[in-house]
Formats: sequence, C-alpha cells, structure tokens
Amino acid sequence: MTPQDLVVRMLPPFGGWLALAALALPGGSPLRGAAVAVFLAAGPGAAAVRVCEPALRARPAERRDPDFERHSDLLERLMLAVLLSVGAVMTVATVLIATHAFSGQRVLLTLTLLTTLAAFCPQLRAPAPRRTPPSPRKGSVQ
Repeated sequence: MTPQDLVVRMLPPFGGWLALAALALPGGSPLRGAAVAVFLAAGPGAAAVRVCEPALRARPAERRDPDFERHSDLLERLMLAVLLSVGAVMTVATVLIATHAFSGQRVLLTLTLLTTLAAFCPQLRAPAPRRTPPSPRKGSVQ
C-alpha cells in the first residue's frame, strides 16, 4: 500500500473525527454545520464503496467511448456513496430512537466509528468471470 492509498483510505474517517471535533464550535457556526453535513452526506458511504470497489469494477459501463466509461463509473460510485451514507444515517438514527438513546452526537460518533472500521477492512475480491456452457445450436438434437 502506497502512502497515497493510505491517505485516500483514511479520508472518510478523518472527516468523521473532524466533524466530531467541530461539535466544540458554537451551535450556530457555519463551519460546524458544514463539517457535519459533508461527513454525514458522504463519509460512511465512501468508506463502504472503497471496500466494494473491486467488485464494482468487475462490470464496467458500456464502452461507447473511454470518457463516457470513466465518467459513468465515477458518477456511479459518487451516487452510491451518497445513498449509502444517507441509508446509514437513517439506520443508525432509527436504532438510537428505538432504544431511547438518540442524540446528534451519538449518531455522529456511531457513524464515525463505523466509518473508521470500514476504512480498516480489506477490499472485496472481484468475482471471477462466469463461464457458461455454449448453448446448443438451433435445430440440433441433444
């Protein structure tokens, strides 16, 4: 693992710990709100997408042109990160509400810990390509 890979891998957890540190700022601070909002919108999902990235790369977009493929895959990962983050926020908040332990700090702390854990997880392996037996020709007898 190169130092650049390590930095990219640790960006989402660092954003979470930065958002937790931003809670020390005054309640109406725009910097506090921005740090928390950016982490909640993309942090947990980005860590999860990094874990699944080889499996996502196994089936790239159609190859009409190289720019389309690159931009399409990037957009797919970005949207997946945002939607996974929103889903994680909703799930953690629902669990904390159900256990009568809900607070914004607890949601943020739980998601930061989960994001840190996901950053230390190894990436999934890409699935092996399927080998299907050739289909019999039309009109042939088996």
